[in-house]
Amino acid sequence: MNAPRPVTRRLVLGAPLALAACQAMPGAGGGHDVARIAHYLNTTRGLTAHMVQTWPDGGVGEGRLSYDPGHLRLDYDTPHPMKLVAAGGHLVFRDSLRQSVTRMTLSRQPLGLLLATPVQLGGAITVTSVQHGSNVVQVSLARTSNPSQGLLTLGFSDFAGQLTLVAIEILDERRNRTRLHLTDVRTGSAFPDGYFSLSAGE
Repeated sequence: MNAPRPVTRRLVLGAPLALAACQAMPGAGGGHDVARIAHYLNTTRGLTAHMVQTWPDGGVGEGRLSYDPGHLRLDYDTPHPMKLVAAGGHLVFRDSLRQSVTRMTLSRQPLGLLLATPVQLGGAITVTSVQHGSNVVQVSLARTSNPSQGLLTLGFSDFAGQLTLVAIEILDERRNRTRLHLTDVRTGSAFPDGYFSLSAGE
């Protein structure tokens, strides 16, 4: 397995969810789903999941994802211990093998669309498509002022009207695609103080 290139330079998350079979749903139905997704992202707290991430070069890593509105943390077990924390419009990535710390702003990165507080799917964020498959719904987002900065696609399971985030995919401005597939998704976890700290001293 090849080690991934620096995650922070081509941060694109997503998953092999069976969304290729999704079909676009224009009109009022799409608007209803957009409202549901915005509500989910703004009210779901203490979300944890097992993740499998595929980098643009085909490398694969596994670990745990943690999410609170405006906050994201990825703890990688493979290909080696790494940690990514994003909050407050910034991202810090720590690679224990290379003993490196990389910082970047999210203002020009697709991931920043997920971590706005609150998430407002309209205005500054353009919903480029809403698609449905069998018990799944997918929404793609771009920054209205500069859509060429990249595309964020979120995939949800949709059973009995209840959404669960199961996939994230980011296509960056260089057309590099990274996918994150989520399983064992749970909510209501209580994260300790400082869990989403950007401090390099952690």
